Amino acid sequence: MDRQADILIIGGGMAGLSAARALAPTGRRIIVLDKGRGPGGRMATRRVEAGGGTLRFDHGAQYFTARDPAFREAVAAWEQAGVVARWPAAGEEAWVGTPGMNACVKAMAEGLDVRWGLRAERMRRDRALWQVEAGEASFTAATVLVAVPAEQAAVLLAEAAPAFAALAAGVASAPCWAVMAGFAAPLPLPDTLRSEAGPIAWAARNSAKPGRAGGEAWVIHASPQRSRELVEAPREEVAATLLADFFAAAGIAPATPIHFDAHRWLYALPEAREGEGPLHDPDINIGVAGDWLHSPRVEGAWLSGRALAQAVIAAGA
Repeated sequence: MDRQADILIIGGGMAGLSAARALAPTGRRIIVLDKGRGPGGRMATRRVEAGGGTLRFDHGAQYFTARDPAFREAVAAWEQAGVVARWPAAGEEAWVGTPGMNACVKAMAEGLDVRWGLRAERMRRDRALWQVEAGEASFTAATVLVAVPAEQAAVLLAEAAPAFAALAAGVASAPCWAVMAGFAAPLPLPDTLRSEAGPIAWAARNSAKPGRAGGEAWVIHASPQRSRELVEAPREEVAATLLADFFAAAGIAPATPIHFDAHRWLYALPEAREGEGPLHDPDINIGVAGDWLHSPRVEGAWLSGRALAQAVIAAGA
């Protein structure tokens, strides 16, 4: 398998794939590495079998909005392709992927050379090229673009680009515990619950989103404070605690789930350096993009990746 590229992109989420898609028409040889098993990242969708049926959970981002004209154009194309739809329950401007949040990420990855299940661990310079170690695999590229959470970028870039690493190290991200709970019958609740205070920040009936099928499925997001309190707790304990918090916040009698689990998003909500723009050093051919360099939203990640690609093209890298 070829491991040499003109441009190697580390991170196959919204920012990395946005950059890759914008660079693809240039004809450069592009390889994208991502540690996940498949498309999604923080727009992940999980499917489980329980109670004789299938339950689907968007356990990361619940929806996204589109305000920038360029991103609105991209979303319109996704809608035409059938991979996103409006979700009025979350707001007039809310969109979701169909049949799962990761659908638009899957669509972006189509036709690109994305290598899943590879975590980039080290970068080093070898004459005019970069060598990137990812487990037992080694990749070579003239240009490397990093599109991962700030905390991970800080570690990866510590030797290769210390100034960029220092900027990334100055960004703190709030964690978020997400609970996925399935029930045998619908809960007596509206499709979404929000709270500015208390242990539960958001809860949504995922089975009510457009394009979904299957049984009663809820995703429950803990508040940043509650997530920090439980950040190192065992997953099973977190799931039980937050499910109790959810019923208390909803004001209904607890129901026994037919399935429940929890997932910890360690870098869920970055303190974005809004207005910073992507980082790019054409002298060493390294760039950095992500929502933490624009705004902590799906749209921010897409715009940051696109802007980095434009900077690379302008520099002739």
